[in-house]
Amino acid sequence: MAGRIRQNDIEEVKARTNIADIVGDYVSLKSAGVGALKGLCPFHDEKSPSFQVRPGVGRYHCFGCGEGGDVYEFLQKLDHVSFTEAVERLAARLGFTLHYEDGGGGPSEHGNRARILAANGAAEEFFRSKLSSPEAEIGRRFLGERGFDSHAAAQFGVGFAPKSWDELTNHLRAKGFTVEELSTAGLVSQGDRGVYDRFRGRLIWPIRDLTGQTIGFGARRLLDDDKGPKYLNTPETPVYKKAQVLYGLDLAKRDVSRLDQVVVVEGYTDVMACHLAGITTAVATCGTAFGIDHIKVIRRVMGDDNSTGSVIFTFDPDAAGQKAAARAFGEEQRFSAQTYVAVGPDGLDPCDLRLQKGDDAVRRMIDAKKPMFEFMIRQVVDRYDLDTVEGRTAAMRGGAPIVATIRDPASQNGYARELARLSGADLQDTLRAVQASRRGERSSSQSGPGQQSQQGRQQSPQPEVRAAAGLAEIPNDPVSRTERETLMVLLQLPVEVGAERAARVVQVPFANPSLGVVKDAIASQLSSLTEPGWVDRITAEVPAPFAPLVNELSVASVPQAESGNLTGYARAVAGALIERDLLREKAELQLRLRRADDPETVRTLGRAMMQIESERRTLREE
Repeated sequence: MAGRIRQNDIEEVKARTNIADIVGDYVSLKSAGVGALKGLCPFHDEKSPSFQVRPGVGRYHCFGCGEGGDVYEFLQKLDHVSFTEAVERLAARLGFTLHYEDGGGGPSEHGNRARILAANGAAEEFFRSKLSSPEAEIGRRFLGERGFDSHAAAQFGVGFAPKSWDELTNHLRAKGFTVEELSTAGLVSQGDRGVYDRFRGRLIWPIRDLTGQTIGFGARRLLDDDKGPKYLNTPETPVYKKAQVLYGLDLAKRDVSRLDQVVVVEGYTDVMACHLAGITTAVATCGTAFGIDHIKVIRRVMGDDNSTGSVIFTFDPDAAGQKAAARAFGEEQRFSAQTYVAVGPDGLDPCDLRLQKGDDAVRRMIDAKKPMFEFMIRQVVDRYDLDTVEGRTAAMRGGAPIVATIRDPASQNGYARELARLSGADLQDTLRAVQASRRGERSSSQSGPGQQSQQGRQQSPQPEVRAAAGLAEIPNDPVSRTERETLMVLLQLPVEVGAERAARVVQVPFANPSLGVVKDAIASQLSSLTEPGWVDRITAEVPAPFAPLVNELSVASVPQAESGNLTGYARAVAGALIERDLLREKAELQLRLRRADDPETVRTLGRAMMQIESERRTLREE
């Protein structure tokens, strides 16, 4: 087993890593002022972004739930990896060779997640190599009949699992993987005859996470004698949670963020067809219904904090498609973006539509999307016989609860009119039915278990132990505000403040005790003010309960100078604190001067006051 990674290597990997690149694999980040980025927090569900990243200091913090730290902590908390695995992952990304103490010469192999990912990566290579084999002709024919050539297969990593009992198992064991590791990864199963390959005689799609790492597989039945399900996916593993995975999101994420759009389709081939047709924001669920966890993932990647984006669902017009539409509609209000439904002509899904009518037809299908509310209202109305009074009344009453959920009052009134038109009911009766539905929803939300769950979603979880005051608890009076902003520029812009001015700042007694602890830690580390890892050293220096406060101060948005001159702004903030202290000293000297009756004392105090005035002038001139 490898020894510990050398500390110098740990620091070097972190110094070379841009934390925004790593966080950006999971969260859509947008500018939040000079040197800061913001997005929706990946650690808790929120409507507006309170998660902030400051690449210049290599740290992140969520001002909603309190999570924060450096790039290693981000990977540890979000991907549930060990510290060693986080370092090794970033080193591999950089192509940096790590060195190990105690004679260790290679990366640790005890990390369960790392071994699963490695096994999946080796399995993907195996499956892809087998797609060109004679046995895989049936798989190539399947792809060809759906309009996918070898280039398309390579783009999406499609492979083939031989119809063999244990060919993959033997191949991976020869590469050093144990049966236990392969079983944990979901690549093998255990039967009466021993261990055997889970996927046999099937077309294989690799399922990847946001960083592009293969976490599982989807396998399509090809052979008539295969009595298994049409699609067989990797079971739940430490890295593969189907309720949180969207196929194709690794390929789509950049355009999802750039275009503020995501297209949710129903299968692997639909994702392929959409991407090849130019709809590069298409994703699909993996063997499970679209749910809350999928929404959370999409919102983070999309940066869904306003109503300008669009989420487009494609559904088959059959009963299963209508059921899927109803489930999606039930979660619609979790999006800030507008939701739509796109249905192909003659009920064709994107794959069949592309095959029969070409790429342009797929694009037109998405362009012809209809608002989710309109689609759902039509679905309800179509269930009733509108040739009868009873049918029209029932259709109107069935659609009223849907209209009642619309948040925008103007849109709600507009859809009420549309419901009246489609159902043939009287407009005033429709408006009354909608209002009655709204009152019923408010009543149910104000009592019963629903209220508790809603409150639970809105309340941000707080750290269990908070011995030191966080920024939110620090008073906003002028004194505390000056102290707080001075520490922010010292942590975030140490070079701009300068060593001389920083040395003077740490001599100032702080009124706020929590901020004073951080100031004292800065004082003890002044010799390394401009060196890499500055914030890390301050974090290590303060008592543990104060580390979150250091993180908040190092990430919080620094008010910008109107001129955009960060150096001038940073020095001015620090200068304001110093001048406040000089004024305090001057006031003390004046009191002493009034009491002094000895000429020498008067001269000494006068010289001290002149020195203070000289320092104040120098501060203003610099």
